[in-house]
This record gives sequence, structure tokens and C-alpha cells, in this order.
Amino acid sequence: MATENPFKSILKTLQRPDGGEFGKYYSLPALNDPRIDKLPYSIKILLESAIRNCDEFQVKSKDVEKIIDWETTSPKQVEIPFKPARVLLQDFTGVPAVVDLACMRDAMNKLGGDSNKINPLVPVDLVIDHSVQVDVARSENAVQANMEFEFRRNKERFAFLKWGSNAFHNMLVVPPGSGIVHQVNLEYLGRVVFNTNGMLYPDSVVGTDSHTTMIDGLGVAGWGVGGIEAEAAMLGQPMSMVLPGVVGFKLSGKLRDGVTATDLVLTVTQMLRKHGVVGMFVEFYGEGMSELSLADRATIANMSPEYGATMGFFPVDHVTLQYLKLTGRSDDTVSMIESYLRANKMFVDYSEPQSERVYSSYLELNLEEVVPCVSGPKRPHDRVPLNEMKADWHACLDNRVGFKGFAIPKEYQSKVAEFNFHGTPAQLRHGDVVIAAITSCTNTSNPSVMLGAALVAKKACELGLEVKPWIKTSLAPGSGVVTKYLQNSGLQKYLNHLGFHIVGYGCTTCIGNSGDIDDAVAAAITENDIVAAAVLSGNRNFEGRVHPLTRANYLASPPLVVAYALAGSVNIDFETEPVGVGKDGKKIFLRDIWPSSEEVAHVVQKSVLPDMFKATYEAITKGNPMWNQLSVPSGTLYAWDPKSTYIHEPPYFKDMTMSPPGPHGVKGAYCLLNFGDSITTDHISPAGSIHKDSPAAKYLMERGVDRRDFNSYGSRRGNDEIMARGTFANIRLVNKLLNGEVGPKTIHIPTGEKLSVFDAAMRYKNEGHDTVILAGAEYGSGSSRDWAAKGPMLLGVKAVIAKSFERIHRSNLVGMGIIPLCFKPGEDAETHGLTGHERYTIDLPSSVSEIRPGQDVRVVTDSGKSFTCVIRFDTEVELAYFDHGGILQYVIRNLINVRQ
Repeated sequence: MATENPFKSILKTLQRPDGGEFGKYYSLPALNDPRIDKLPYSIKILLESAIRNCDEFQVKSKDVEKIIDWETTSPKQVEIPFKPARVLLQDFTGVPAVVDLACMRDAMNKLGGDSNKINPLVPVDLVIDHSVQVDVARSENAVQANMEFEFRRNKERFAFLKWGSNAFHNMLVVPPGSGIVHQVNLEYLGRVVFNTNGMLYPDSVVGTDSHTTMIDGLGVAGWGVGGIEAEAAMLGQPMSMVLPGVVGFKLSGKLRDGVTATDLVLTVTQMLRKHGVVGMFVEFYGEGMSELSLADRATIANMSPEYGATMGFFPVDHVTLQYLKLTGRSDDTVSMIESYLRANKMFVDYSEPQSERVYSSYLELNLEEVVPCVSGPKRPHDRVPLNEMKADWHACLDNRVGFKGFAIPKEYQSKVAEFNFHGTPAQLRHGDVVIAAITSCTNTSNPSVMLGAALVAKKACELGLEVKPWIKTSLAPGSGVVTKYLQNSGLQKYLNHLGFHIVGYGCTTCIGNSGDIDDAVAAAITENDIVAAAVLSGNRNFEGRVHPLTRANYLASPPLVVAYALAGSVNIDFETEPVGVGKDGKKIFLRDIWPSSEEVAHVVQKSVLPDMFKATYEAITKGNPMWNQLSVPSGTLYAWDPKSTYIHEPPYFKDMTMSPPGPHGVKGAYCLLNFGDSITTDHISPAGSIHKDSPAAKYLMERGVDRRDFNSYGSRRGNDEIMARGTFANIRLVNKLLNGEVGPKTIHIPTGEKLSVFDAAMRYKNEGHDTVILAGAEYGSGSSRDWAAKGPMLLGVKAVIAKSFERIHRSNLVGMGIIPLCFKPGEDAETHGLTGHERYTIDLPSSVSEIRPGQDVRVVTDSGKSFTCVIRFDTEVELAYFDHGGILQYVIRNLINVRQ
């Protein structure tokens, strides 16, 4: 059981500069251990947390020693517990989290426990930001119109979250229409240092979206976890993690004139992907840091998932303190933050000599070497320098179908699709832009690129350039602050003139909330098999994510989004070809409308003011009229409505008893799906719109829901029936069992019938058969999605056998009781001659005590073939979750045992 903290002797008092006390803190220097001085700053945050939470039960002294001895222990993949200071949710993951909490209260009640004990034990910040569908664009009234659509579609879901904010303690809900979770976290929610009841400690956060890493730019350790891990952290459970290696990334020099933070982050992403940083922290340092604004740092930190790292961390320095003041944090708060971090040697002062830090490996980038670029057409790390874009595009048309290919025959590459756009003759060619979106927290939190885009728009308007009316243009700021400084600068009107009206505050095109494109444009694309393009200032461009009809999707800076909208095509060499023709008939080139870095800096300095942040976030706490008018029940146990198609009680705790069920093997399982490499959570998890012919659509129509009210999968994440039907429903799914056919289907092996994945899974379940999935490398890459694990579990999947897994997704599979298995290095399904038509048996010991993390397991098939895999339970805690049937069951049983 827990004991008093063995490190209480290093508990010190932090004095205010002007006298008095800020509070108590655990002093790292007081340990007098020279190893601590060499630790990366990011590891010091893990160390402080372990010391503060050490009770010799959940966190032990030996865990503290492992972290102090990081230089020796990190290469050995040792396990440590970590208790984050808070948890960050957005509505798509917040709804199922609150659903699960509500279910846990019911289960606790049925098992004889006190249901009111189910409450978050650490602060939970829940930002409703993922419901902005771009129904209305290119309109002065877009924000209000889209907000009304949003509330009409999501009233039930919003009301449920509002109930949760009242029913559960320690939970802050930021209402819809306020902004994107990661920008709100950066500008408002991030504490940097907590002062809780007189105890000071670093802010750290786990969030249910992989881009939680954006807060790393503020010197707050944060990363994405699965929804189920986040729920356990909310309930006071330590996160079990492998002590990570840390890549030291040295920055030198200064960005050249006209080069943007987006160009930099796409360059860094490519470098780190090549280096290999999966499961590691990346820590930035060097004299180049002084040339990077906080917003630039946040842009780089945001894309940690795209380069594969757990974090892209920027330690706190003077730039951080300046940003805290800019964004409205009080002088007293900033003084406390600086005093605490200096006292604990966690502050970087570049005016002082820097002590040598030890890193696992090293990289260096001279910022002067960064050039303008985009990434695509299907992956964020496939960077293309802007001056090579036209040649790269033609290569993509030629190449066979893949991440860099569309296999368009030469004779069709110059094809012209004629169509009529509201009475005007129009044409579409391969590479023509049909969606141009300034979107995503990656860039909308950065005033330099946002005002840079506005300056491009201003110069373009003054020269008489226009955007074609069939291109769906949109601007979705990450917070109301952006609107304030765009208006204050006088530049919003130019964006409006080009069709970049503000459509709402939240995640839009970057997560597939593009809304419909015009019917005439859609018909021209589909009837002529046109490879249409989207250009967006986002962080994800996986196939099928942005819009079903845009096969080519390029990530670009906001200024380049405007430029490509003006050009109307990605098939352009901006160096030699004009963006368009001005009002005087003169050819206008990109260089004619591109602002200098000095121009941008001047507008930022003049337009971005602290009062804007204060006013915006004071208004957030008051909500908005539509939110405030929502009526919700007051009970602490939720009254489930069996007719609801938004909120449904899932079966996770059905027939649950106080005794753990123990580990399960797999016997005679059929292969539900057989995949190649890079199957993302976008392929697995229900996301985007609900297709009219899908099992989920059938379920809704059977319950009287009209097609126009289907809404998105994300908005219905609180209904397990819909989410199970939407699992593996991606239209771009490539399943080897279908022999080259693309789509959300599979083969029911016993009969040879081609069925939807859901229907095949249900048939296997009804027949009493287990199922497994075969996969290649990087299975589960992309955004952390709890439904990418919950969905397969509900479909009856017992194991996934892959070459490798993405970090968060693997842990989510474990959390839902699914066995993750890895082929031995150099082996895969093909080397073993597996077709997916075999039946698979995986024998495991009946007692979890006989299973070791990472041990070898034999897989036997009915075809006579057998092979050895590594079982990817990486820690003893994960084995305990598996023993209990999942992480939530483990938490409930432990809460009852500890608290009764």
C-alpha cells in the first residue's frame, strides 16, 4: 500500500522576488546528483513527476532512480510510471470518454461500489472543436450559418457534454465556437507551472488527439494517448510508459526572407522521419532558437505525430515568457513560472553558458537551408520543394498507384473535363484545385503565416487577381484572436474578396469536415476520373481524409494556400509560370504578391495585441447564447435513452464480475482483413461523412434518420452501434483478400461471399468464430483514435499480427483486450506465404503470471504453416489490463478494492 513520500526532505519553499512565498516544491538540485544536470529538460519533467508522486505503491523509488540514470537506462526499454498534471479532451473523444465515465458509474453501482467516486482526479479540459462542418463557405454569414447547422445537428451531443460538466467534478468544458483545442490549450489553458493548494509543479498533459504535442512549443510536456488511456489518467492511474530516448535537434542560423514556419516544419518532419524517432522525444536547442517565435515552435511541435515522435519539445526560455505575457497571462503568474523553473534548473537562459546535455542521438539544421515547400499528395512527410512541384506532379501522374502515384496513362494526362457551373462554361484538368482551406491548429495559431496569407490576398486583390468560383475556399481560425488581429490589420476584407471568409472556429477541412463540393464539380470529377486537388494548411493529407473526391491533397503554408487557389492548379511552376493575369492584362507571378519577412513582422507587431487574447478568453468562460440555452438533467447517473442515435450505452461492462477473466488465446480464427503497410487510424476508425450505402447509414435509416441528418461519424462517437458499423468503412481501404479491389469490403472465408466488413464480422461472431487481422508496417499510424481499437473489439477481433505498430494505437489495442503481435524482423505475411484464407491459433498460458512483456509466441495455421511472433504487451501494467479484459475494467475493480 501507499506510504508517505520518501523524498519529503527535498521539499523546499519558493520565495517571491519581492518577499513572501509562492509555495512549496520538490527541488531537483537538492538531490545533489550530477547526473540530473546532464538530463534533457523533457526528462526532468518526468523525473519531477515521479518524485512528487512517489508513494512506493503506484510510483516507487526505483522508478525515480531509473529516470535519474536515464543515460544508462533509456537504451534498455525500461518501464516507468507517469502521472500527468492534467488531461485534455476534444468533443469527438470527449463524448466517448464521458460515455465511458457514465457507464463506469453504472457498473460501479451494480457491483456495490459508490458510483460518485467515479470522478476525474486530475483537471480535465474538454474543448468542443471538432463539429464545424463547412456547409456554408464564401459567404459573409458563414460563421453564423455553420454554427446554426452545428447546433441543430449536435444538440443532443452538446447537451450530453454539458450534463457531464455538471455531473463530474474537476472538468472544464469549453463551449463550441471557441476555437481548436490545441490553439486554445496554447493560448489559454496551458499553465506551464501549476500551483495547486500551495504545491508548485510543471504542467504536463496527455490529450486524446495526437496533436496535443503542440503544447510542447510552450515548454509543457504533452502528447497524445488513446481515449482509454486518458480516462485511466483522469481516474488517477499512472500511465505506464517506456522511458524514451531523446533526440537532440540543434537549430542554427535564421530563416531566409519569405520562408515560412510551415516550410520549416515540413522540412523538420522529413528529416526526423528519415532519422527514425518513433517512440522518442525530440528536444530542440541551439542558437537558432532565439530566431524562432513561440508560434513557430508550436507549429513544429504540433506535427510531432507526422514525424513519429512522442514529443517535439522546446524548453522554457525568455521567448516563452514573452508569449505568456502577450497571451494575457498575469505578471504574477509569469513571475511564478520563471522563479520555479529557474530554482529547479528547468529554465534555459541563452545569455548564460549552457551546460552540456546528453542526448540519445543528434541532428542539426541550419535554418538558412530551408526552402519553400509543400507535402503530398498523400502523406505529410513526402515533402516537395516548391521549385520541383510541377515535375513532381507529372511524376505522380505517371507513377503506379501508391503514395506518390496515380497511374494516369499518358494519353489521358491532358484530359479536359467540360462542365457547366451555374450557367457558366467551365473546365477541370488533373491537378486542378477544388478545395483551398486555411485551416488547422498547426498554422492558424501562428500570426506570421496567417497575416502573411492576408498580405498575399491584399497584393492579389490590388493587382486584380481572382479565385475561380468553383474552388471551395475557407478560413477556419483556431481561436477568436485570429479574427481580431485580421480585422485590426485591415486585411480580412482582402481574404473575403478571394472567398476566404471565416467559416467557423474549430477543426474543419484537416479532419474531413470539408462539407460538400458543388454538385457540378463533383460530377465533372467522377464522370471523367479527374485527379482533383485540395491544398490546405493542415497536418494530415492521408488518402480519403480531406474529401472523397480529392485524390491529391497537399499541405502548404496559409500564404501558399491562397497562391494555389489563385493559380487554380497544383500543376504549376511558380518560378516560370504566372499565378494569373492582372486587371491590366499583365502576367502576375508569385514573387509579385509574396510579402517579405519584414513586411509580415511589421504587421504582426502592429496587429497582435495582449488585449485581444484577454477579451477572447474572458468571453469563452461565458459561453454563447445557443450553448447557454441548452437544457440538461441534473442527476449524477445518466438516464440512457435507448432511442438515441447519438448517445448509447456500450456493452463494455456487460456481465462484469469482481473477478478478472484472465488472459485469452485465439483458436481457429479467420482473417477478417489482410493489409499491407501504412494502414492508418483513418482507414480503421470511423471518420468523416457517413456514406449513404454503408452499414451505419442502414442503421440510421432503420431508425428514421433522414440522410441529410446523418452528420459525421465523429459527431456520433457516443453511439457504439454506429461506430462499430463504421469501423473499416473507409472507401480507400485496400484489403488483399479482395485481390486489388478498393473499398470497405472483405471476403467471408467459409462461403467466399463479398460482404461489408461489419456484416462479415457479425456473421463470424454469430457463427462463434474468432477473427484476426494481418497487417504490414506502421499499422495504426495517424491520429490517436480510441475507436480504432474499440471498433475492432466490438467486431470480434482478438488479435492483430503486424510488422510494426504505431505507439498509441498499439497501447489502445491492449487497452481494449486485443492482442498485438509483431512478426520477427525481416518477416511478414508474404514471407510466410500467408494469404489470409488460413485459420489461426495463438495459444497463451491461462495465467497472466506466465506471460512476459515482449516474449515469443507461436502462431499455428490450419494449412500446416506456423511462425513465431513477439507479443507486444510492453509492460507489466499492460499485462494486468489484458488479465482484466481491458483498462477500464481494471480501473473499476481497483477503485472498488482500494476504496471499500
